[in-house]
Order: sequence, then C-alpha cells, then structure tokens
Amino acid sequence: MTQTTDAAAVSAQDGEKPKTPRVHWAWFVAAVTFVTIIGAAAFRSLPGLLIDPLHQEFGWSRGTIGAAVSVNLALYGLTAPFAAALMDRFGIRRVVAVALTVIAVGSGATVWMTSAWQLMLCWGLLVGLGSGSMALAFAATVTNRWFTERRGLVTGILTAASASGQLIFLPLLSWIVETHDWRPAAVTVSLAALAVVPFVWLLLRDHPADIGQKPYGATGFVPKPPPVTGAARRTVNVLLSAARTGPFWLLAGTFAICGASTNGLIQTHFVPAAHDHGMPITAAASLLAVIGVFDVVGTIASGWFTDRFDARRLLAAYYALRGISLLFLPILLAPSVHPPMVFFIVFYGLDWVATVPPTMALCREHYGEDSAIVFGWVLASHQVGAALVAWLGGVARDVFGEYDVVWYASGALCAVAALMALVIRRRAPMAVAV
Repeated sequence: MTQTTDAAAVSAQDGEKPKTPRVHWAWFVAAVTFVTIIGAAAFRSLPGLLIDPLHQEFGWSRGTIGAAVSVNLALYGLTAPFAAALMDRFGIRRVVAVALTVIAVGSGATVWMTSAWQLMLCWGLLVGLGSGSMALAFAATVTNRWFTERRGLVTGILTAASASGQLIFLPLLSWIVETHDWRPAAVTVSLAALAVVPFVWLLLRDHPADIGQKPYGATGFVPKPPPVTGAARRTVNVLLSAARTGPFWLLAGTFAICGASTNGLIQTHFVPAAHDHGMPITAAASLLAVIGVFDVVGTIASGWFTDRFDARRLLAAYYALRGISLLFLPILLAPSVHPPMVFFIVFYGLDWVATVPPTMALCREHYGEDSAIVFGWVLASHQVGAALVAWLGGVARDVFGEYDVVWYASGALCAVAALMALVIRRRAPMAVAV
C-alpha cells in the first residue's frame, strides 16, 4: 500500500491525473474517524453511571461530582477549536493519537483516587482535554479536507459515532458498575480508548494529497497546504473575527442550549433521576443506549436533510420538538419501563444531536475555510452549556430532592433556541479574516 501511495503522490506532484480507485480513500478515513470517535465516546458514557456509586463510597455530594463532570464537559468544548488548529499544524493523526492516550491515562488513573480534587484532575482535566481534541471539530476537519460532496451525510455519520459509542458501552458499563463496582468500568474505558490508537496511526491520513488523490467529489487535484504555524494565535484571531458577526452568537447560543439539554442534562442526570423513581440502574442505562440507537438514525437523516433543506428551519424544528418532549419527562419517570417512556426515548433519540449537521453547514456558509475552527468555538459554547447544567442539575437535586425543575427549565430554553435559529440570516459564503 505504501509503494502505491507514494507513486500516486509523485504522479500528482508531476501534474499527472491521479487514478481514482473504486472506493475513494475518503470513505476509509471517515470509517477510521467514526471508530475513533466511538472510542472517545466510551468515557462520556460513564459519568451518569458513577454519580450514585461515588456518592455512596466517598460521601461526595452530587454537586461536587457534577462539578467534576462540568469541568470535563467545559474542557471538551474549549479544547476543540485549539485542537482543530493543532491538526492544521501537526496533522490529524498525531493529535488524535496523543488525545486517545491522554484519555486512557486519565480514566485509568481514577481507580486510585481518594479525594475530590483527584476526580477533578483525572476525570475533569485529563479526560476533558483528550476528548475535546476529538470533538466534533475533528469531524468537521476531516469532512472539510476529504469531501466536497456528501458533506452533510458524512457529518451526520461522524456525529452519530458518538451515539454509537454510547450504544456499545452503556449497557456493558452499567452491568460492570452494578456487578463489579465502578473501578473495572473505568479500566474498561481506558483500554477501549487505548485500543483505537494503532488504527489511527496506521490508517488515518491527514490530507488527500498525501496519497495522491483529490477530495471526494472535487473536480481537480487539491495540493496539501503547508503546516499552519501559530495555532493558538490563529484560533483566537478566528474567534475575534467571528465574534464580530451576528450568526456566530446565534449559533453559539443555540448550541449552548443544545449541550445543556443533552450532555449536561440527559446524559449526566437521566440515570440517577430514573433511579430516584425506583428504576434499576441497568434499565435506565439501557434506555440511554436506546437513545443512542435512534440518535444514529436521526443524525444521519439530519445530514441528508441538511444537503437539501434550509438549515435554519431544521434547527428551529429540532429545538422546538426537543423542548416539548422535555416538558413531559417528569410525569413519565417510573419504577419500570412503560410505553410512553419508550416513546419519549425514541423521540428524544432521533433529535439528540440532529442539530449538528445544520449547525456545521451554517458555519461553512458564513465562515468558509475557517469554519472548522469557528465550529470548534461554537462547540465550546455547547459544552459550556452542558457543563453548567451538569453542575446545576446536581445542585438542584441536592436542594430540591428531585430533578423536575431542571426538566422544565431546559424545555423552556429549547423554545428560546428555536426562535434564535429562525433569526439567523442566510448569507453568501465568506472567509473570516485573520
């Protein structure tokens, strides 16, 4: 494979038309990216399962545990734009391999913790930095480099990878936590992240020009751009430029509410909330896994819709439907799983991260070549919203003894997000000056 790749690259440099294989290498890159995001999603499946075990073993309040989750979620978002710039500087493969290793170290080290600050360090800092480097800005970078056609579909598929990781690991991890304690679950996550590293190093390529191919759907060969130095400065400059435009704030605001109502709310607090109503942890975790099943369907469908319909109206519909569903959740929680709860899970799953493809599309429309970094900052707002609700949800549970006020407040926020999406104006593609 190496000799063929080198020959193709040389022919491309000599100006010859590179041969197009039956299956474009972009699809292999997308497949490796999909598997990588699944590995990163393994740890993100764990926090909601550990709130009660950590509370019982160490006596830490749910607010304290929620604070560690919020650090993780916030760093997940704040790291993303810098990671996108680092990928332009050092290459996708190096950045992702290091990030997976950091996740493995952070999750594995939690088995020796005895104090809350160690939870903050391992679970919050290390895993937050590592997972943030493989956030959806990673998916945006791969999509922008390797595809000029089918971008909406590929975005949907890569976004669904996170839900697939949840689908694969949640039932397993919940069984491990209930049967063998939480430490073996943390080790399982560490090994899963580490196992993906060889696939990234051997199969992932930074740019189509590395193997003498043009991006999928491109009409001509695209040379590989030189490494971009000053990653941190460029990331901040892109933020400053984008922050002078209205669409950025509307996209950041809607995506903050998206994070608050998904990762911060349901992913972190659904299992303990259901357990408060007498539902076994394994049953509640299985419901989250079902959300993952339908999230895959909903996100890929959303990518298909984004290639064909107005992204703003799609976002408005997604947020409005999500808000309505959250208002019904308090009356659906019960000791056992019943049909209305199953309907909620299916409905919520279809809408879980269906917002990502149209949000990415609007970033590309308004910010051109810098759209991956701009989306990284938009994703940062998503995670800040998630972090706030992960913490405030735990505090509300400590204060009120229940989660009802959190569900109602999140439903109202989703209605606000729907209105904000409709306000975004359509504009011709433009590049952000840096």
